[in-house]
Amino acid sequence: MDQTIKIGVSSCLLGKEVRYNGGHSHDRYITGTLSDYFTFVDVCPEVEAGFGIPRETLRLVGDPDAPRLVTSKTKKDFTEKMQKWAKRRIMELEKEDLCGFIFKKGSPSSGMERVRVYSDRGMPSNRGSGMFARAFMDHFPLLPTEEDGRLNDSALRENFIERIFALRRWRLMTAERKSLGNIVAFHTAHKLQIMSHSVKHYREMGRLVAHGKELDVQSLQEQYEVLFMQALSLKATVKKNVNVLQHIAGYFKKQLSKDEKQELHEVIEQYHQHYTPLIVPITLLNHYVRKYGQEYLKDQFYLHPHPIELKLRNRV
Repeated sequence: MDQTIKIGVSSCLLGKEVRYNGGHSHDRYITGTLSDYFTFVDVCPEVEAGFGIPRETLRLVGDPDAPRLVTSKTKKDFTEKMQKWAKRRIMELEKEDLCGFIFKKGSPSSGMERVRVYSDRGMPSNRGSGMFARAFMDHFPLLPTEEDGRLNDSALRENFIERIFALRRWRLMTAERKSLGNIVAFHTAHKLQIMSHSVKHYREMGRLVAHGKELDVQSLQEQYEVLFMQALSLKATVKKNVNVLQHIAGYFKKQLSKDEKQELHEVIEQYHQHYTPLIVPITLLNHYVRKYGQEYLKDQFYLHPHPIELKLRNRV
């Protein structure tokens, strides 16, 4: 990636003192690790919408599907103010070419999911989304989104960052030149990655590309992007990965010695039994790709979907 990858981040997660009490929620994984690969566009809905620092806390009330945003004690309703600001801010963010967004967990403005929504009787339920976060995700339905708490889950973290790099590759390809050939080449290089997330999408996308000549390039590109991002949003489980690892092993059946085949089988089975992380069979397969000059596999992004320095497959 020789171009900057931009992602949106809730301002408090970057250490900015914008919370209701003048504090922050600094996340050192974001600022310490991800900052080496991403440029951050920070957003604090409550401050940017004009609620000030410090401020009375806000909460969501009413219908979880269409809640109101009100102050906790004085019960002032700021729903329209937040909605108006969010609409304007989202239009500005369209120009940033964001490849993802990290929201603040539990926030009535920025929480991605399971945000408390209070009934008329004051009883909370964890069925809401922050008002800005909901508007953002509705406007950018294909954009990878996560929140700080969920990033502590190694599988969710790997999936989120994998999607960011995949989306960036897609955008760079489509910006270069819109053509059926480019889409076919992109699909070919991502086949195994797609398969590791959803065999159903893998087959559907294969059919779409195979009949690509029947569509204009713009329509093909739009349909492919939807399926691609939908597929990657589904987690790659151990079972799915084992299927792909065994599929890759099949490319070496005429090249590996008996001992090498046995070793590869054992390494994949150890991963299957949760004794070792995914990076172990991936490293061995990458070794065989180089040793035996397997050109097709060399270009498969499944084997290198994101920088190895991030160590994302060391825990999944």
